[in-house]
Amino acid sequence: MAIDELKNSKNTNLYRRLFEKIGDLGDGYHFDPNWADSMDKRAQANLDRLEGDLQNYRTNVLRPKIRLALNELGEFHYSRGDFNIALRNYVRTQDYCTSQEHIIELCLNVINVSIEMGNFAHVLNYVTKAEQSPEVENNKIVSAKLKVVAGLANLESAKYKIAARKFLFTETELGDNYKEVISAKDIAIYGGLCALAEFDRGEILRNVITNFTFRNYLELVPQMQTIIQDFYDSNYASCLQSLDILKNDLQLDFHLHDHINVLYKKVRNKAIVQYFSPYTSIDLKSMSDAFQTDIPSLEKELSQLIVDNVISARIDSHNKHLYARQADERVQTYEKAFTMGETFQRTSRSLLLRVNLVRNEMIVKPSKDKEKRKGRKN
Repeated sequence: MAIDELKNSKNTNLYRRLFEKIGDLGDGYHFDPNWADSMDKRAQANLDRLEGDLQNYRTNVLRPKIRLALNELGEFHYSRGDFNIALRNYVRTQDYCTSQEHIIELCLNVINVSIEMGNFAHVLNYVTKAEQSPEVENNKIVSAKLKVVAGLANLESAKYKIAARKFLFTETELGDNYKEVISAKDIAIYGGLCALAEFDRGEILRNVITNFTFRNYLELVPQMQTIIQDFYDSNYASCLQSLDILKNDLQLDFHLHDHINVLYKKVRNKAIVQYFSPYTSIDLKSMSDAFQTDIPSLEKELSQLIVDNVISARIDSHNKHLYARQADERVQTYEKAFTMGETFQRTSRSLLLRVNLVRNEMIVKPSKDKEKRKGRKN
């Protein structure tokens, strides 16, 4: 599949590296030096032409043409996989931009190259730069592109809640207009999974389930829609089972593979916390059945959650029960009453002290000069 894809591109360097890694596959998938050499010759001829055009435009000081020529050079090197050179050409167009549309085009070009390079800090810088343009508000496709790349950048930085909000409120006008970076199905998966990992039940209802914008994306991935609904309905066994079915595919995802284990762990921990929250005690056997695991593994999970202060509870390993730690309301009421009493005493002493100071004229009065100046101003 990779060879077929590369044969439709101009990236001969990646084609050669691919065969260095995987060797000869046979059955028509041999290294084709003639194809690679002919593509290199055509690319060199095209590069010479583009550089000649750029030099000509610079000689004649044709600024609009210079910008277009730099963009063409950037696209050429981008298609060849020379991302550093492509980035330099795109950035150089900034001196020749004469409108907000040009600035937005520059930002999107730099963002695309930076994503390929894995430089997501650069992505966020140029998202901020593009969002300062008033033209973004009038172009929903551009606005949506900026939201999804900001979502990707925050996902790479493990800022899952911010990433979720970016994906969840991406305009539906984007559709498949940004397939070189992200598909509509990816938006549904990334947004849904980050929301499950970070949002509470109320936020899931408001921002996911009743979010008509995001629902259009979720309809493209019915499995994710079912997972979110199961989680909200507390059908945790079904939710986690469906997530396990998706896991192998998600581990191959270009952006998600480094985060999938962390996100899955967060979702499972949240499910355990929410499952236990209504109870004062619960049988570990029924809980292990609900989460499709054995009791020793569940005890280990619960112990870690207790140590991390995620759950306030204690485990009865002998009787296989989990008990919630309940605060003594009587003690809390006494502590609150004492705190209020001490606050009242401090406030009363301060007021009495002030009254006595004023009564005995032990206060700082303004000087006569200051009073005169104040009188002149009035």
